[in-house]
Formats: sequence, structure tokens, C-alpha cells
Amino acid sequence: MPLSFFKNTFAGNPLDRASDRRSNAEWLAAQLAAPDSLGLALWNGRPFIEKTKDGGVQIAYLPAKLAQELAGGAERLLFMGLWKETAVFAVDLEGEADPGQGPLQGLGEFKELRQIALQLPDTDAAILATAKSMFEWRRRHRHCAVCGQPSEPKDGGWKRQCPSCEAEHFPRTDPVVIMLAYHGERCMLGRQEAWPAGMFSALAGFLEPGESIEEACARELAEEAGLRTRQVRYHSTQPWPYPSSLMIGLIAEVEDDEGTPDQTELSEVRWFTRAEARKLIAGEIEGTFCPPKLAIAHQLLKAWAEE
Repeated sequence: MPLSFFKNTFAGNPLDRASDRRSNAEWLAAQLAAPDSLGLALWNGRPFIEKTKDGGVQIAYLPAKLAQELAGGAERLLFMGLWKETAVFAVDLEGEADPGQGPLQGLGEFKELRQIALQLPDTDAAILATAKSMFEWRRRHRHCAVCGQPSEPKDGGWKRQCPSCEAEHFPRTDPVVIMLAYHGERCMLGRQEAWPAGMFSALAGFLEPGESIEEACARELAEEAGLRTRQVRYHSTQPWPYPSSLMIGLIAEVEDDEGTPDQTELSEVRWFTRAEARKLIAGEIEGTFCPPKLAIAHQLLKAWAEE
């Protein structure tokens, strides 16, 4: 039975994370040495993939031993979990030279995850999003936040520890509220000046300390569009590996259908009826479009439009 009635892209990682075994260094070493263990690679955040017979793409798995050799040590290696009884590891490759034209030549190619996410099996997209988020965390947290000394990877890459002050550091996920505001039979979308011309999307903002999800939703709608929130209902969540956020999807009823863009976060707001929203999703409004199916904003709009 699914955990939720709706699953967004990048959700649904099928691996058993086996978090209770990450601290067992001997067990991890045995899994790396096992001939059937698997590895996957990312180069500067781009996953290594291969084409399928039906025209799609999938993860181009490597022997775990090769992933270990490419990593050159524990710093760039991550234990992803277990697929049934098979251990899966990921390696974080960096630099200007494309490994797909070097040690991995002929085995696949590196592609931007955002561009291929909808071509991947849902499970592959979720696995790769997990690896990408973890490696982004590693790059941004190489030094101890307590004393500033370089930290070291522990627990298969899921923890960093400072050898100087022994402080432990764990991966972070930034919660973001993303909400579709509506009043009566119209919903509101906004746009930022930096976005492609004609693109409108749901409003979003980071959850602040000491703030509930509902409070964050109401604050963001008030700050960005001058709207007062009546009630908030939950739709779904989406892990978003850019760099590592959890998008909390909401549908919010507001008190009126005015709305004024703050000209800082938003340059324009526009109201759409349900019929117009369905046309927007179908790409039938000339010069105006919404985010693709990949984004939770698309799914929020679709859910409201089809109620």
C-alpha cells in the first residue's frame, strides 16, 4: 500500500536505507568487496545513465568495486542502501574532465537530472535525487561548523565528524512551503522577473524556525502577494535536490481575489479560473505556461483544476 495518495517526482526511493548498519565499518567494507554489489556515479551533480530499448533512460550501474576505485577513498563514496540483499553505493566525481570520456567510456553518459527526470523510471529518479542531495551536502559542509576544522565522513557518508572537537554533523533538508492560493473559483499564480517570459507558478518560501507549516504558508502569501489566508490543506511533498529541500505542497483558501506582487519576490500575479487552469496545463494559453510535470507546482495546479 502506498504511503500517500500522491507521489511526486523524486519521491519513492525503493532502497532499504539500512541506516542501522551504516556505523558497521566491517560490514560496509564487505559489501564494497562483494562481487554483486552495485555502484552509481554522479559527475558535478550529473548522474551517469544509459538508454533503454524503449527510448527512455535508466541508471547505468557499475560494479561497486569500480565505484570505490573511482572515489579514491571514503570522502566521495556514499552507501545508498540495499536493493533486496544487494548493496548499492554512489560515487561523487568532480572536475572538468568528463569521466564518460575516460574511465567510464562506453558504459553510458552523464546528463542533467532535471532534464531527464521524466524519462527515468520513478524509482531511478528518486535514487538519483537522494544521491545528488547527499553529495551537495558534502560539498557545502566539509568543515566543522563548531571549530572550523576539516571534517571526515562517517557512517557510509551519512555523517561527518570533526577529528579536532569531535562534533558530529548530519545531512540537512530545508523545508519549503509551496502553495496554490485560491478564492472561490479562481486560483492565483505568480511570476518572478528572472523566470522565462510567460511562466507562472505557485508561490513558495522557506519555513522559518519556530513556525508551523500553516503559519509559513500564511506569511508567504501575505508578504509576496498581500493575501490573507483562511485555511490551509495539505496535498503532498516532494524531495527537491537543488540543493536539498523538501517541498511541502499546500492548497490555501484566501479571503479575496485581489493580490498585489511585492516586486521583490514577485513581479506579477494572475488569477485563473478552473477552465483557464486546465488550458494552462495543456499549453493552450498563448504566451503563458506553468511549470512542467516534474514540479510539485504543476501537480498542485492540476489537483485544484480537476476538483
